[in-house]
Parts: sequence; structure tokens; C-alpha cells
Amino acid sequence: MSSTTEQATGARTWSVAEHLDDILTAVQPLEPIELNLLDAQGCVLVEQVTVPVALPPFDNSSMDGYAVRAADTERASEASPAVLTVIGDVAAGSSGTELTVGPGRAARIMTGAPLPPGADAVVPVEWTDGGTGAGPARTMAPHSAAPQGSGGQVRVHRPVTPHAHVRARGGDVCAGDVALEAGTVLGPPQIALLSAIGRPAARVRPRPRVVVLSTGSELAQPGEELAAGQIYDSNSFALAAAAKDAGAIVYRVGAVTDDAETLRATIEDQLIRADLLVTTGGVSVGAYDVVKEALTSVAEEEPEEREGEAAEGEEGEDAERAVHRAHVDFRTLAMQPGKPQGFGTIGPDRTPILTLPGNPVSSYVSFELFVRPAIRAMMGLADLHRPVVRATLLPPHGAGDEEPAPLTSPEGKRQFLRGTYTGGERPEVRPVGGSGSHLIGALAHADALIVLPETVTKAAWGGEVEVVLLG
Repeated sequence: MSSTTEQATGARTWSVAEHLDDILTAVQPLEPIELNLLDAQGCVLVEQVTVPVALPPFDNSSMDGYAVRAADTERASEASPAVLTVIGDVAAGSSGTELTVGPGRAARIMTGAPLPPGADAVVPVEWTDGGTGAGPARTMAPHSAAPQGSGGQVRVHRPVTPHAHVRARGGDVCAGDVALEAGTVLGPPQIALLSAIGRPAARVRPRPRVVVLSTGSELAQPGEELAAGQIYDSNSFALAAAAKDAGAIVYRVGAVTDDAETLRATIEDQLIRADLLVTTGGVSVGAYDVVKEALTSVAEEEPEEREGEAAEGEEGEDAERAVHRAHVDFRTLAMQPGKPQGFGTIGPDRTPILTLPGNPVSSYVSFELFVRPAIRAMMGLADLHRPVVRATLLPPHGAGDEEPAPLTSPEGKRQFLRGTYTGGERPEVRPVGGSGSHLIGALAHADALIVLPETVTKAAWGGEVEVVLLG
């Protein structure tokens, strides 16, 4: 991390890659914990899981029908059905040992029920008369309404081979098999497997708790009446939704006014539930850039002075106020939008904090480039970044017959423009909206970012560009 003094002089402009590398070097995966299965969804498994018992644990029927000896049905046909004596029912959940299927015998069996001794196959009920003595059955009569209870005879119209319609013991996984490797992301199928082998919980890296906080005295909450000079707070909602989409547990804090002390107090209150803090607004060079004011003054205190104050005892103001143990660098990045950025740690646990600019597009692009990878790194995920592809750059929809001027980008800056992407054999991308960092309406219609590198000042239509896929 660069020193605060270096940043104060403005001597350094950071590249996008340098800033991201700095963040990912400092952010560490969260310590593993044991979570109930549904709480573990979306988390990364940190242990190899082996199968304690075979799955399925016993031979069972995959159909509603009749458990039989296959040899008793080998000559069965519509014209000359095999007639078997029904000896009872085998329901799912029973032991399956109450009945033994001998020669010329059959047992009604339900899907999932254990195959009784003596039987080696299951005849689907649709291949029989269902015990009615009539034509092929469409369904099995309920136990209470079955002809002669669960006895009588059944006519089998088609032969079956041994093991037909039987799920064999261990046919899915065997005892001792590796069910899931460490590093597996637990989605619904993995949760299903863990529960199927009897695991009520899993040891995982938890989803990080992310606190999102917006700043600005001009911000009102949706649903409130706008006063003169006010706008609605969209950034905290956008970033909270984006953090949730990235896999985090999110806490959105209402907008904080442009007052440094109020911001410090709010941050202190939020540290108890934060693995990562994200602020938006107040990091540029204006007279009311409250985030920079609140945290730069703290960061510029001499480390020895801060340590000495903290050592004087818990009664001291600085020892009580966690925000006074902060180191945050405010940086200028060679990117557009999103030039002003901040990153550091705060509080006794050195909680990471990322301070993003306040313009809606700048804020969202910054989240995608820096915060999302940080969240996924904290989760222990291997894939931190959005997919990046190459696509042909086409003019915006509705551009008319005359081809618009080429896209331009300032030299030395990496520009990220909103776009709509079409995949397929020849992927295409079109700009949507202008380049202004306040144009949130266009952002809502974009599903990609068009990347123009630092060395590119003009991008011609029909050429290839790099595209970050957001959806």
C-alpha cells in the first residue's frame, strides 16, 4: 500500500490492475466455520467429504408395480399373460423383509420401497392388469381399495429382465467414495448430496458480511418527499444488490449527511457486523467530501501517537473509538469513470474498507472491478472476476443511416462504457447511453462493459473490443 504522504502530494496515479492487486493482496479468505446445510448454500467447502453409507443404502424399486422373479415373466405377453399370486404390499419406509417372493408369487411395491427377498425385478403397474382381471392398468389402486386387499392375482403382460426397474444398492455412490472435494461451491445439487448421505452441516468459508453506506446531505430515501436540491439515494441500493449478487450477506445503511463526526460514529457502529465496509461518495476533491475528510485525518496521525493513546487504557477516547485505528489510502486511478478511489483497513480487527466515488455509474463500475473480486476472495472462491470476451463493436441501436463518430477515450485512462452484448458465433456489443457517470438510466439497460485500454483513444465501428459480461 502506498503511504498517505505520497497520496497527499498527488505524485502517484494508480492503474486499475495495481489498485486491484493491492486490494486482493490485503483481503484474506474468512476463517472456516460449521454451518447448517441451507446456511452453507453458496459457500466454499473447506474439507473433503466422503460417503459414510452407500447411496441408495438398499435395493429399491424405481417404479410403482410388482416385485417379481424375472424368470416367472419371461414368456408373458398380451395374449398369454403370466398369472402370479399377490402376497402383500411393500411400501416405502418398510423394512422389506416381511415378505418373501417365491416362484409364481408377486408383491405390490411402491417407488422407493426396498426389494423383498426372492424378487430380482419390478414390473411396472402399466404392464399388468393391476389385479383387476381387465386390460392394462393405468395406476395402482390404493391399499384400502385394492381388490381382495393386497392379495388375489395379477396378470403380467410383458416380460422383465433381472434387475429391471431396480435401483441397486450403491448404484449412486458407495461407502468410502469421495462425495465432494474441498473447494466445491455448495449449490442445490451439492446440498442435496450432503443431505442424502446424512450430513446435517458442512464446514465452509462463510459469506462475508458487507456493510454498504452512502454519503451525502442531498440524499433522500425512496418513498420520502424530495426537498429542494435533493435526489434519491440509488447508490446504496445498487451496491447492496450487487454485493448480495456476489454472494455476500448485506447490510445497507441509510445515507449519512456530510459531517465527518457523524460518519465516524456511523462507521464505528457498523464495524461490529462488518467483514467488509463499502462507502460511496465523498472521496473526490470537493469541500464536502466527507469520507476523505473523516478518514484521511485519522490516517495521517503518527502511528506511534495512536499506539500510545490506545495503550493509555480503555478509558481513553481513541481507545474506545475504533475508527481512530484506520489506515486508508485515497488514490487517483487511471480509469474513467471511477478516478477517485480509496482502500485500507479500519478498526481493531483491521476490517477492509473500500471507498467508492459517488456518481452512480462510477460507483457501480468500481464495485464490479474492485469490490466484487474482494468479496469472492473473502469467500475463498477461485473464480474472482466476471467473464471477459472479445466482440465486434457496432454502433448504438437507433443510430440512423449515418454512421456515428467513433468512440473516443482519453489517452492514458482505461475507459469502461456500458454496452449490450449479443453472443453466438460472432459476438457483438453496442454502446448504450452516453459516457456520463451520472447516467443511471442507461446502466439499467446494459449487460456488459466495453473496455477501451489506456493506449486506445479511438475505437472504430466493426473492430474488436474487450467486453466484461455483467449478467
